[in-house]
Amino acid sequence: MIWSGAALELTLRIPLGDSLKAKRSVIRPILDGAHRRFGVAASEVADQDVHDRAILVFAAVASSPRHVDEVLDAVDRFVWSFPEVEVVDTGRYWVDTA
Repeated sequence: MIWSGAALELTLRIPLGDSLKAKRSVIRPILDGAHRRFGVAASEVADQDVHDRAILVFAAVASSPRHVDEVLDAVDRFVWSFPEVEVVDTGRYWVDTA
């Protein structure tokens, strides 16, 4: 079976992240919303103890690379739509299925 997979990593700055509770209230809707709307796996993977910064990863698997690209592009736009965060860095990493 042939499949494609990739992960989208986004580093976010949270200007109003003055506590971990405030940070979670910003990050949780992003992670849950992306999972629900686009069917991706979503997680905060680093800087969990930093109030004003988060590194999120979204992973998608599909039968074609084009479909994976479309899904991750939609997730990227979704995250950028949240005015509570600033995207400071992005990266896309493909899984080699060969």
